[in-house]
Amino acid sequence: MKFSKILAILVLLIMALGACGGDEATPVTTAASGSTATTAASGSEFDLGGREVTVGVENAYLPFNYVLPGETEGKGWDYDAWRAICGVINCVPTFVEAGWPQVIDQVAAGELDTAADGISITDERKKVVDYSDPYMVVEQKFIVGLDDTRFADADALIASDAVIATQVGTTNYELAISLVDPGRVQAFDQFGLAIQALISGDVDAVIIDDAAGLGYIGENADKIRTLDGALQSDPLGFIFPLGSDLAAPVNYALTVLRENGTLETIGREYFSDSFTVTYDDLFPPEEGAALPDLGGVEVTVGVENAYLPFNYIPAGETTGQGWDYDAWNAICDLLNCQPTFVEAAWPAVIDQVAQSELDTAADGISITDDRKKVVDFSDPYMVVQQRFIVKLDDTRFVDADALIASDAIIGTQVGTTNYELAISLVDAGRVQAYDQFGLAIQALISGDVDAVIIDDAAGLGYVGENSDLIGTLDGALQSDPLGFIFPLGSDLVDPVNQALAALKDDGTLEELGRKYFTDAFTITYDDIEG
Repeated sequence: MKFSKILAILVLLIMALGACGGDEATPVTTAASGSTATTAASGSEFDLGGREVTVGVENAYLPFNYVLPGETEGKGWDYDAWRAICGVINCVPTFVEAGWPQVIDQVAAGELDTAADGISITDERKKVVDYSDPYMVVEQKFIVGLDDTRFADADALIASDAVIATQVGTTNYELAISLVDPGRVQAFDQFGLAIQALISGDVDAVIIDDAAGLGYIGENADKIRTLDGALQSDPLGFIFPLGSDLAAPVNYALTVLRENGTLETIGREYFSDSFTVTYDDLFPPEEGAALPDLGGVEVTVGVENAYLPFNYIPAGETTGQGWDYDAWNAICDLLNCQPTFVEAAWPAVIDQVAQSELDTAADGISITDDRKKVVDFSDPYMVVQQRFIVKLDDTRFVDADALIASDAIIGTQVGTTNYELAISLVDAGRVQAYDQFGLAIQALISGDVDAVIIDDAAGLGYVGENSDLIGTLDGALQSDPLGFIFPLGSDLVDPVNQALAALKDDGTLEELGRKYFTDAFTITYDDIEG
């Protein structure tokens, strides 16, 4: 996939350059044959006599231009191409760092002689700047999460309600708002921020040029990928102030460099597997960066103590156990805090945190927009799926859709996203809410309801203790990210997020997942009811 994309870019580069240069590069007549050829000629109108040319570059746009940490000299396709251009027309390139998209205004105002930043040629921009002939053609594509299987191709993503991110002031942004409702488009100051939003789940896709996307995918190959289907092909060109006398000499140089193979050589250096620089190389994380030290502060953590496998107290014991306990002990080991677990009922625990009676709560709490109005959330630490549980001998429903379409009565717990989902799927009259999930399960077993909606993680304990009576029904209903909650504005959110990231990186969260969400976890609700 990567090789074929790189090869396509090289082919487009060669084809684009093969078609340009004839209109603005003045042919030079050779005395020997009288024929015409676009070859460099000392003293021709294309000899700039050692003139300085200021070239605007972002220095953060792989593989076009970049500066590695600890170095001062810029590198990339733009640098090599402009040095080669000036070698043909006798000029001296001076590279000036400039932000995007302000660099276009700087060139238009004559503050810079030109800019090289992978700039797409558009009619709108031609109103304020002149362009060189195209030196490359790139394709705009979607980048999506590696494990996101919702979209078979670009058309499927466009037809969905997916939120799309891109960079402000780019043709990628213009394309995005032409493809979908602008309300589905989020614009960021830098592509790197858009990619991070994708990885964190804040957006569903990013539109970017395939050439520039190589660096982002390279550093996140285990998290993101390009989606099949090119959206648009964009020719790229250097820009100049309107009426600049540089356009014709540069076009001439591009033609010479195409014909002598220099541009192809530079292309292979930066658009092949030999180019291994990624954005992590440009902006490396601080090695050994210390996590915040909370100075041994006590952190009160609300838990239900009756929600397998997150939190529970085995019958006859007094010490709480479960994923929540182990996770918070691990968090406080990193942050130098002392977790104090406080038993709190559901859903009252949300109000207790909102009123700062508790510092946080850990009870498998789904992240929702309504809850964000009263509490802050940590980053998601887990994603669970909501499912139906039915009786094993109930053959009326082949899957979730069949149950929804029937007149079945559905049980669930009050104040949960499971309840909210239930009343969104069926008439509210078909939903019975209980104070605890255990009561809903007992109602199912006794025949008072026909199904229960519950998170698959929490449902393990109930199914485990009643595996001869109940089971999950095929078909997930909804995926919910889970997070810890805090009072609005809490200064604990950022440290906890940093700790969660560290626990993810060092494998601790994965280890806890194996402990509590696999067959190794055998505790059932029979074990915790005295």
